[in-house]
Amino acid sequence: MDRDRLKQGLFLLLLAGAALPWTSAPIGLVAGIAFALLLGNPWPSGVSRWSKRLLQFSVTGLGFGMSLGAVWRTGREALVYTVIGIAATMTIGILLGRLAGTGPRTSLLISFGTAICGGSAIAAMAPVIRSKDEETAVALATVFTLNSVALLLFPLVGHLLALSQRGFGLWSALAIHDTSSVVGAASAYGSLALMTATTVKLTRAVWIVPCALATGWLLRSGRGVKFPLFIAGFLAAAAVRTFLPSGEPIWHELAAVAKQSLVVTLFLIGAGLTRDVLRRNGPRPLVQAVLLWVVVSVGTLSAIEAAWIR
Repeated sequence: MDRDRLKQGLFLLLLAGAALPWTSAPIGLVAGIAFALLLGNPWPSGVSRWSKRLLQFSVTGLGFGMSLGAVWRTGREALVYTVIGIAATMTIGILLGRLAGTGPRTSLLISFGTAICGGSAIAAMAPVIRSKDEETAVALATVFTLNSVALLLFPLVGHLLALSQRGFGLWSALAIHDTSSVVGAASAYGSLALMTATTVKLTRAVWIVPCALATGWLLRSGRGVKFPLFIAGFLAAAAVRTFLPSGEPIWHELAAVAKQSLVVTLFLIGAGLTRDVLRRNGPRPLVQAVLLWVVVSVGTLSAIEAAWIR
């Protein structure tokens, strides 16, 4: 057996292990990162494509774990600080980008991804501002690197500060970039944290469309924006659980499957953090992204601890 086949076989073995119910989100992520950095990703394009699809499936399935009433209450409570948070993050991010010397389009993509929903927001905004492929790739790689750090760091800080389940869910939803990492970090913290984080993050993700449309209008780019369908899927799953309560055992199992598929997703995402991706992360975008992330993380955590965000 040659080296490539051996690497592919080991990758598939670890992928299958991530689907086992006793494999946690942090373990799945660390295994993917370790494999990519030590051996290299055997199928980089396929892994990237399937991680996105599996993430959408996982988030949709998590809707079976919540009722529409809970979704509405959490989303309504998150509305005010969501609007304030997005506006503040975008403003601070663009200013930090100028100080760091980041290119204007790359700076806007990093700020938008930090403000709303990481890779999904960047992917929606990139065609609107006509960013180059390299600018989009750098923004995605930078945000993705911080996502990986957040998955491991946030639960540790949460336990160190003895944050409540709801408090941690709010913090992770507001301060971690991608939905996948938000859900991964929250799932490692607890079930209530997971439900809170998922709902607040998806409420925030809805703002991708109006913000991108407004940017396109200001720039007169004329480019369309696609609505993230996984948000509609999450709400549809919550509606099924709400209006068909007799199927509660089935909905519970589907939510459990979705939660474990998220672990598989995190393994695939971790496997995408290759040496080439790290090399493409220039110092200036990374400096901007780290400074902005620290400001957002500390600011939102302080607001939660002061009970300004509840």
